[in-house]
Amino acid sequence: MDTTWMLYGANGYTGRLIAHLAAARGQRPVLAGRSAAPVAALAAELGLEHRAFDLADPGAVRAALHGVGAVAHCAGPFSTTAALMVDACLATGTHYLDITGEIDVFERIHARDAEARAAGTVLLPGAGFDVVPTDCLAALVAAEVPGADRLDLAIMPGRNLSPGTAKTALEGLALGGRARVGGRIVPVPAGWRTLSAGFPSGPRTVTSIPWGDVSTAYHSTGVPGVTTYTVLPGGAAVRGLQALAGPLLRRPAVRRAAGRVIDRLVPGADAARRAGARAEVWARATAPSGASATAALTCPDPYDLTADSVVRAVARLLADEVKPGAHTPSTAFGPRYVADLDGVVLTGPARTA
Repeated sequence: MDTTWMLYGANGYTGRLIAHLAAARGQRPVLAGRSAAPVAALAAELGLEHRAFDLADPGAVRAALHGVGAVAHCAGPFSTTAALMVDACLATGTHYLDITGEIDVFERIHARDAEARAAGTVLLPGAGFDVVPTDCLAALVAAEVPGADRLDLAIMPGRNLSPGTAKTALEGLALGGRARVGGRIVPVPAGWRTLSAGFPSGPRTVTSIPWGDVSTAYHSTGVPGVTTYTVLPGGAAVRGLQALAGPLLRRPAVRRAAGRVIDRLVPGADAARRAGARAEVWARATAPSGASATAALTCPDPYDLTADSVVRAVARLLADEVKPGAHTPSTAFGPRYVADLDGVVLTGPARTA
């Protein structure tokens, strides 16, 4: 296994955080992206190698992956870019991870499990926040309740937002709500459920939205019912917002225009704001008998956690610690992987009859 790794999308908001953290920890990733000038500037700043290529050119992607053991793919929207990079990784035997939170991307990548095993390649979508904390908590609470048929997973992500995350949220608003019911991902009304989540800072009312764990928690645990939630201003009023904005945002031209507005208005939080932020996550598994288990955690700002997780995950992939195939964070590294990340405080799991 080649021990060189590549960071694609290095000049994006999260990519830059990962690049700086990797360099600070003595790692030397190859920085890459579609636009040569900003990637070259970052590489010069950090004293790292760089490459520029477009994912739309399969030959160029495969050539760029020569001698690369793993790719951390951070160039969204992943609904457009992930399959292109996965194709190249399977062709070259390069381990793949990304930081997506998109349900359909997870499902498409997990459908390629047999291809990945045949190629000797690990496919690990969702190696950052939100999926790492929620996925690990889901696996922990499900293990405490054999026969659980329902998982409720809630996030209070803090106040900071990057341009990429804002664009992904737009796509989610266009698609509407989704949950896993009876083992299948089904459309549901936006904001169709609310509940009280026992976050470490205290209980909060949360509203259902379609986080990526609608896909990943099922692959990690086999629990057939999964609903994901977050704290939303106005709570279930999101249902009316989706009804009004969803049809408009399903038009590609409207989403592109909204994306340009986001690029101007959402610069991403600086280090000082991230340092003062904390996120919280809560999970509950419930069985038909009524038995349940809960767990929760607090963690640093989601973007800092993502950078930490990606740098650690790449090192473990390059050390050949993960069997080839499609994985979630908990199936790759175990359900307590999240507790190894900087600044994470885990509470539970605790079972109730």
